[in-house]
Amino acid sequence: MSNWWKDGIIYQIYPKSFQDSNGDGIGDIPGIISRLDYLDYLGIDMLWISPIYESPDADNGYDISDYYKIRPEFGSDQDFEELLIELHRRDIRLILDMVVNHTSDEHEWFQKSRKDPAGPYGDFYHWQPGNNGELPSNWGSFFGGPAWTWDEIRQEYYLHLFHKKQPDLNWENPEVRQEIYKMMRHWLDRGVDGFRLDVINLLDKADGYPDGQIKDGQKYGNGVPYFSNGDRLDDYLAEMNNEVFRHYDMVTIGETIATDASQAKTFISSENHPLDMLIHFEHMSVDHGDGKWDKAEFDLVEFKNIIDNWDKEIRPEGWNAFYLNNHDQPRAVSRFGDDENYHYQSATMLATMLLTLPATPFVYQGEEIGMTNYNFQDFNELRDIESINYYKSKAKENKEKAALKRISEIGRDNARTPVQWSKELNAGFSEGKPWIKVNPNYQAINLSQQRDDEDSILNYYRALIEFRRNNQALISGSFEQIAADDEEIFAYWRRLDGVSYLVLLNFSNKEQSFLADSFCSILSYVNGNYFEEKEHPDNSLPDLKPYEARIYRQSN
Repeated sequence: MSNWWKDGIIYQIYPKSFQDSNGDGIGDIPGIISRLDYLDYLGIDMLWISPIYESPDADNGYDISDYYKIRPEFGSDQDFEELLIELHRRDIRLILDMVVNHTSDEHEWFQKSRKDPAGPYGDFYHWQPGNNGELPSNWGSFFGGPAWTWDEIRQEYYLHLFHKKQPDLNWENPEVRQEIYKMMRHWLDRGVDGFRLDVINLLDKADGYPDGQIKDGQKYGNGVPYFSNGDRLDDYLAEMNNEVFRHYDMVTIGETIATDASQAKTFISSENHPLDMLIHFEHMSVDHGDGKWDKAEFDLVEFKNIIDNWDKEIRPEGWNAFYLNNHDQPRAVSRFGDDENYHYQSATMLATMLLTLPATPFVYQGEEIGMTNYNFQDFNELRDIESINYYKSKAKENKEKAALKRISEIGRDNARTPVQWSKELNAGFSEGKPWIKVNPNYQAINLSQQRDDEDSILNYYRALIEFRRNNQALISGSFEQIAADDEEIFAYWRRLDGVSYLVLLNFSNKEQSFLADSFCSILSYVNGNYFEEKEHPDNSLPDLKPYEARIYRQSN
């Protein structure tokens, strides 16, 4: 089978916020279908859609109550069929989000499990008795609070690493695994081209659920060492591959929490690897202090070294994915750039990096027009359960303003404001009241305006996507970082079969000098995000302007 997923561009849609077709304020499948010509225009090869299954929406669809049904707010089964047909007609492949670490507590399996412990579903989840009212272990949930909740019906605790309405499946039970494989085959047999596998490295929980370390000031322990990358995980993924993946021409993308490149090799670099690439978080943590909500300064040197290390560890046997934005991350132009003073330059510099690194690039909806973070002013504007819980915890300390400020910087709702299509009502997203507020800057930042502007962020993306597609050195060529200790510049070579490109990226708001004159006589400028004269008659590279990106080709 061909590795078609290496050459293409993946575009992620968060369906609730992409395009509403019926005026209820919620994006839907018909809305996606109405915008497929745009995705074709952009140059997208693969479309990843966040969960569209039946769900009570405790965690925006990542709490699935029926794997086989489309959530009515998103449309019908017939709408899904039309989406698949229309995507394939445009040679765009469909990747579904697949959540198999946990379900909704409203799923039939959980309801039967809690009511009949001795029945066929009794062992589908992690149940533990209460010991004199004590929790089975001290693990904390990723969303705050304990990872165990008491169930009055079964009279036992159940494990949920996320929301209490997201009980974790017991993967040690072979019946659970077979039900999941059956469901996966259902979607693949319908014509789906791959899966993005949510928190796939959390399937195996350590026997006995050992207590995690508790840091000063924290109430719950860190259970990550006991439920991530566990001893049985390799076996589960190998079985999943043998039962499902190897029988289809598909792509498998695993999301992995607390996984470094050396651990990832097991999943994506072996001869019979179960996963094709990983979405990891290591490069997304360089501006975190002691946890996500503790702010730290962005460390470009660490960021670069993470990218370099993943390339060295994974390739050439395996393949990397790379992203800056997704539904769980704030907007990259606000996070890593300057969205007030250098909006265009920041967005296009980041685009240059995204589309020239040795990995399959992931573009998140709105990233290609430079959508920014939302400045949340009120608790009632929040929709994300993680942010809501964080706000409530800070409100107890009378730190509401500080909480909103941090949520505006790093919260997940930043990625979930509706796509800004035009200057029209609600940015052209919906004729009704959107489920979450539209960013007020849609009058200045919108797709319609940028589509008509040859020098827009959108058209920079389009041109660079096409440039990458026609230059194999930027896809599968070697990667060699230059000046790894430079705190402002990210510079690297991409080389393949005698073709060499030098990429220079200024991550600062000041001019930066780089490279000696002797380097320049063999370089020809081919692309960049500033519009000044490109000729350099003195054979020296001019200083890089704030957030400037340049691509040079080395002459033979």
